[in-house]
Amino acid sequence: MAPLERPSSLKFMSSWAAYALVGVGMLIMLAPFYFMFVFATHPRTEIFSVPPPTWFGQAFELNFGILNERVAFWKSLSWSLYVALMATALTLLFCSMGAYAFAIYEFRFKKPLFTLVVASMLLPSFLGMIPSFMIMDALGWIDQPRALYIPGAASAFGIFLVRQFIVSSIPRELIEAARMDGCGEFGIYLRVVLPLLQPALGTLGLITFIGSWNNFIGPLIVMRSPEMYTLPLALRSLQNPADTEWGALMAGSAIATLPLLVLFVFFSRRLIEGLTAGAVRG
Repeated sequence: MAPLERPSSLKFMSSWAAYALVGVGMLIMLAPFYFMFVFATHPRTEIFSVPPPTWFGQAFELNFGILNERVAFWKSLSWSLYVALMATALTLLFCSMGAYAFAIYEFRFKKPLFTLVVASMLLPSFLGMIPSFMIMDALGWIDQPRALYIPGAASAFGIFLVRQFIVSSIPRELIEAARMDGCGEFGIYLRVVLPLLQPALGTLGLITFIGSWNNFIGPLIVMRSPEMYTLPLALRSLQNPADTEWGALMAGSAIATLPLLVLFVFFSRRLIEGLTAGAVRG
């Protein structure tokens, strides 16, 4: 006996209920960003008025002027961009090479080493704060930008992500054919494998750039001079229990958020494709 079909009206109502639930969740998630941009255009006195402003004002230039007086905003922005670009480039290079080795080559202790790499992702990040500072201090990298992008250049997540993509999407026959044609091992990686890794590398690059751009704990540990502050640390220095210019802080946060919003709008499809590409095979 065939099962009874659900009435079309019930299906219609359930689909609209799902859309409504997703819409409410979207509004809740977007509300902080909206009010951040709104408060960036209002002075501090209006921000804390009752009720608070819900539409854009005319004080953005005033807030931006206060921001430039309190911190070296453009210098901090340039440091953040430099660190994020270097972290992204190095991560893509070393993670793709490590993932290629784990996916293609057979060597002693391969499985235990890869298990160790994956297991390192389970460790809380705060456990490495004190050892990281001690290592950076021993190397003389305190107050140096290299301390922010070199230590994390070969991330466990990046190696795992790219390795899964190689295993699921790049056939070994292609690599063997390149070897038979006389291509060297580095040539295979550079000319055959690397061009095929664009979806995974695009995803990893986007995640790495956003993580480095928003990194607050790392600069807080190793940066000492205000002129070396990255943007999150510079904006944090605006907060003063006695006199915090919240309008200037919101203006700086809004400007810092714009590049990330642009990246997500243009590369969100690539991000989803890269995250799901390696889920076919283990």
